[in-house]
Amino acid sequence: MTASTAEELQALYVTRIKRWREHGPALFAAEALGLPIEWSDTLQEGIRSWWWIASKKLVQKRKLSVRSGHGAHKTAFCAISILWFLICYHPCKVPCTAPTSHQLEDVLWPEIVKWLRRLRQHEPLLANLLEWTKSRVFVREAPEEGFAVPRTARAENPEALQGFHSDHLLFVIDEAPGVPEPIFEVAQGALLGGDTFFLMIGNPSRNTGFFHASHHKDRAYFATMHIDVERVEGADHKEIERMARKYGRDSNFFRVRVKGEFPKAEPDQLIPLYLCEEAQQRWHKLDRYGPVVWGIDVAGLGTDRTVLVKRDQVKQLEPHKSWRGLEPMQIAGRVKVEWDDTPAEERPMAICIDAIGIGSGVASRLAEMGLPVVAVIVSESPANKREFWRLRDELYWKVRDWLVERKSALHPDDEDMIGELTIFKWLPPTSDGLIRIERKDEVRKRLKTESSPDVAEALMVSFCAIPPVIGAVKKSQQPEGFADAAD
Repeated sequence: MTASTAEELQALYVTRIKRWREHGPALFAAEALGLPIEWSDTLQEGIRSWWWIASKKLVQKRKLSVRSGHGAHKTAFCAISILWFLICYHPCKVPCTAPTSHQLEDVLWPEIVKWLRRLRQHEPLLANLLEWTKSRVFVREAPEEGFAVPRTARAENPEALQGFHSDHLLFVIDEAPGVPEPIFEVAQGALLGGDTFFLMIGNPSRNTGFFHASHHKDRAYFATMHIDVERVEGADHKEIERMARKYGRDSNFFRVRVKGEFPKAEPDQLIPLYLCEEAQQRWHKLDRYGPVVWGIDVAGLGTDRTVLVKRDQVKQLEPHKSWRGLEPMQIAGRVKVEWDDTPAEERPMAICIDAIGIGSGVASRLAEMGLPVVAVIVSESPANKREFWRLRDELYWKVRDWLVERKSALHPDDEDMIGELTIFKWLPPTSDGLIRIERKDEVRKRLKTESSPDVAEALMVSFCAIPPVIGAVKKSQQPEGFADAAD
């Protein structure tokens, strides 16, 4: 950039940059990116974007914590805030972090380049100041004095946000509830000095930690915002209504994913939402390991679904598959097609089928076809008769333990899976002190929904540790964790 060009830019943009600094990323988005976002000083019904209020809070308080449901364009706001800061403040540094490299490299960083392309369309002179790469976004003429960088938040590497010094700093924490606490402890030191901004945003999935404290006991130090996605114009309201019908408006899943509220403290909840979200975040980190098992929950011709879940020892391999309105032989045919389409080395060593009712016919037919079927009768006695009332209770507890150990992963694109796993409670123990888990009809009654947790049930049956084996599954072929009926 020549001196004359720099002077021209300064003369052209000095007034606008001053205004953008005063009003924050929303005004920058409206004027530099041409976004039709509506000015408002209050969050009202029908407002196209909550960005104006967030921007005002960010520039005034410097520290902003936003809790929101899914679909509120949170990542877009983070990306535009990064561009706003690089354009309006110099010298500056923008450390960005999230719980996983996937969130940074595949979500936030592509979002930045998306808006940088739009900036080139509307303000090419400003856009030419910046360069985007997979590892940083920087000011061309001063790459070491003005840049944004991604740093994955890992508990074993708490220095992710440490060591950044500049006249102007903006810390961006995306999906903040999943960021390990040591990361925040390190970052707090940087917040004490200079012109430092702190933008923290995410779904409020847990009732502990730094993010939760920023909306409660530490809220005096933060400007806070709450975004109910039902009030966000442009949100997928058909999907919201589907979630309300399926999980119930009183469920923690709906509270967190739509209403942007922290989950209700429920000590009797079988599997908390944060455990499932952590498991989703681990999916890209974990390699496949151990034998493959399929779980199938069979439904009839009504509104419930027949669901197939595939997993190995450590991770759900793909989003669940489901079919409605099929006869038992049609279901068996669909499963056989899945088997035939699966490479031999990836086929399951066991296909666990809920064999109560019409599931029995499906299991028998698949066994006739030579598939390694394990018939699961969840109403039967458990292997551990000292702790559990029925086999179903024992299997759901195995799912819970699988997630509590934090060495497993749920597929990040299977929202129904975590939505259903988080709706169950355990009930008061029997007179013998045995653990009981809510039945499906009890869940539906409590949440006032007609939907059945078919996806969770399919995962649950995949944890069956008891034959009887309908198909010819030799003991040497059984997956690790399976037990002989006599054990």
